[in-house]
Amino acid sequence: MRYSSVISLNKAAAEIVERMTAKAEQLGLAVSRLSNGAQIVDAGVDVPGSLNAGCLFSEACMGGLGDVQFRMLSLGGLTLPGVEVNVEQPMLACMAAQYAGWEVDFPGSAESEAYSAMGSGPARALYRGDPVFEIVEYVDPAEVAVLALESRILPSEEAVSWIAEKCRISPGCLSILVSPTASLVGSVQIAARIVETGLHKMHEVGFDIGTVISGFGSCPLAPVAGDDLKAIGRTNDAVLYGGRAWYTVETDDALIQDVIEVLPSLASSDYGVPFGELFERYGGNFYQIDPLLFSPAELSITNATSGRTFRAGHVDAAMVEKVLLG
Repeated sequence: MRYSSVISLNKAAAEIVERMTAKAEQLGLAVSRLSNGAQIVDAGVDVPGSLNAGCLFSEACMGGLGDVQFRMLSLGGLTLPGVEVNVEQPMLACMAAQYAGWEVDFPGSAESEAYSAMGSGPARALYRGDPVFEIVEYVDPAEVAVLALESRILPSEEAVSWIAEKCRISPGCLSILVSPTASLVGSVQIAARIVETGLHKMHEVGFDIGTVISGFGSCPLAPVAGDDLKAIGRTNDAVLYGGRAWYTVETDDALIQDVIEVLPSLASSDYGVPFGELFERYGGNFYQIDPLLFSPAELSITNATSGRTFRAGHVDAAMVEKVLLG
């Protein structure tokens, strides 16, 4: 699907980053400028971050097309803090921006060590180096870029210059947000991917995600874990066993019926095992885990063409309580 380039995901994200940097101290952030002009926003590496910083981090990742709010969520008899996410133009917000599809892999140099991290955010729409842009025909007219990195290490100046070159902009026009998985911001920004997770699953099973016109979701907020490995388990389990997503589409009912039962996480053969255990079972290799697992626990699709709603899956409150509260 082709999109108008009037919308600039990076420009909108840069405006959100300005709000973050203007209140950096209140939000528990640290902001620095490298000698090449690039801006680094530490959102949990050497600072505590905050829940509100996580909200803004998530909205920047979606290029300003998503709204993130905190709510107390009811899962059966269990009540937990969580996020609710409302997404406009999901193909752009989630796939062209929020999806962590850039495996940043700076090879290093004589002056700097190698650096790797998963990259998300609208800078991906300038880089266009991951396969999702085979289906997202979007060109961002921005001359600025915002990239979010999930890492416990801040990138070096050489790595940042390399990233800027990949985005075809000057380093001084680049803002990089960095947050570890085991942090307040990390917990929020991963929960806020609930709509994107379901949308990506739709794409993986062959559903035309260009027909999706809006998305809404909720996900429990994983308590900050003691280390990043445990945090990977908790944050994924929050989505897989406690996440709910609702989409509105314009298509034929038969096309929804063809996929609805395989969309929730319970369609996977790996469902029912805490994610941390799966991660260890497969030697820390995400790609060995059944790809059908990566989806919300409960998923609903309303067809605006027919007015019918299709639902599948369910939240597992007992599992959520076990993996998040121990």
